[in-house]
Amino acid sequence: MAAVWQQVLAVDARYNAYRTPTFPQFRTQYIRRRSQLLRENAKAGHPPALRRQYLRLRGQLLGQRYGPLSEPGSARAYSNSIVRSSRTTLDRMEDFEDDPRALGARGHRRSVSRGSYQLQAQMNRAVYEDRPPGSVVPTSAAEASRAMAGDTSLSENYAFAGMYHVFDQHVDEAVPRVRFANDDRHRLACCSLDGSISLCQLVPAPPTVLRVLRGHTRGVSDFAWSLSNDILVSTSLDATMRIWASEDGRCIREIPDPDGAELLCCTFQPVNNNLTVVGNAKHNVHVMNISTGKKVKGGSSKLTGRVLALSFDAPGRLLWAGDDRGSVFSFLFDMATGKLTKAKRLVVHEGSPVTSISARSWVSREARDPSLLINACLNKLLLYRVVDNEGTLQLKRSFPIEQSSHPVRSIFCPLMSFRQGACVVTGSEDMCVHFFDVERAAKAAVNKLQGHSAPVLDVSFNCDESLLASSDASGMVIVWRREQKGRQTPYCKDVSRSRLEGPMVRN
Repeated sequence: MAAVWQQVLAVDARYNAYRTPTFPQFRTQYIRRRSQLLRENAKAGHPPALRRQYLRLRGQLLGQRYGPLSEPGSARAYSNSIVRSSRTTLDRMEDFEDDPRALGARGHRRSVSRGSYQLQAQMNRAVYEDRPPGSVVPTSAAEASRAMAGDTSLSENYAFAGMYHVFDQHVDEAVPRVRFANDDRHRLACCSLDGSISLCQLVPAPPTVLRVLRGHTRGVSDFAWSLSNDILVSTSLDATMRIWASEDGRCIREIPDPDGAELLCCTFQPVNNNLTVVGNAKHNVHVMNISTGKKVKGGSSKLTGRVLALSFDAPGRLLWAGDDRGSVFSFLFDMATGKLTKAKRLVVHEGSPVTSISARSWVSREARDPSLLINACLNKLLLYRVVDNEGTLQLKRSFPIEQSSHPVRSIFCPLMSFRQGACVVTGSEDMCVHFFDVERAAKAAVNKLQGHSAPVLDVSFNCDESLLASSDASGMVIVWRREQKGRQTPYCKDVSRSRLEGPMVRN
């Protein structure tokens, strides 16, 4: 095809991810048919000026329908493999690069830097201010995500009606981490200090534990799903990390910590899942190659205390690490080599362990700057603004919770950027799950779920926010279901509101 028709196909393909979010097979058929038609039209010999005019009009029409193509400042570019999946949560939106040179051999991804955090914030504000009052945030994900959110208000959307299911296979040992699989509604995993990891399936009913991964000789402190959900990586107090196949539960590889220390946290590099970052009890952060089982040269750095929390920004170029002495360090991550360069240090509060860090590049249409959510044993949940491309942090606001000693975690809500307001969710030592609107000046609390009988350590949404999972220090995992008017949720026929009195068990 002529170059202009290649650009037209690229524009169609970029928007293709946001068509019919529940019917991915249609998107594949659509882009194939568009390619066929464009090839046929390329042979018709239309004048170049007419072709360029068509490209411009096509882009304008699609832009009016779906919004601008990508989140400003995104550092990802993608090939025609986009037709194989559609990710509608904000930080995983994938798109094509207009320039065909950005496509690698066989359509593999290349990462393309598009500017600093400062430029991103300025562009975000400029685009936002050009929109009429009350319109949704102008991103390429807006239409699909607004449809998934159902155009509900923030309070309506986070009105959870009670417990969908309770998993109790780890009772008597804390479950420090619970996570839904990426872009998945019904697959869930949790790790326990009893040394095991449970893989759970919520549909078809009744929810079941598919398999339990055993092999660690001491408690499992953390784990992470790969982007494609085919493997999990786990860290343990036995000073090893393990790589697991999620399909059959096999342990693919066991990797000892380079320092022989307890491993306390882990995270995948978001663009290159062959690299995993781990933090240990000897104050070190290591970048590990899970294929070779060795640490990456130049991929190690020392903090001031035990490393308890790790988080990348969406492009994978900035890493934040928090320790048990109250410090958060930012690192520049070299995409080509895996080398870490220490950039900035923030003392959140001297001596207060930083137990959770979550990064988000665009919180909401009102909070348009890249942000970091931090738990730090201060009886507060802290929201920071990322002010430059070295990860410098500026405190934006805080929310009251109870946390003085337990490793409590928090998350950004995956669809929050597409409604009025923006919500974050956190565990708490008062045995409750708390929801806060980060843009509400007064009375920021949106909801509070009661039902745990021990401090709530972690929370996780599925991809469309219809389910929320929470885990606690006694080993219980509760899956909460979003309220659906006129229906009662399974296992909760006597529960009609989110305020539950005392712990509940399955019927």
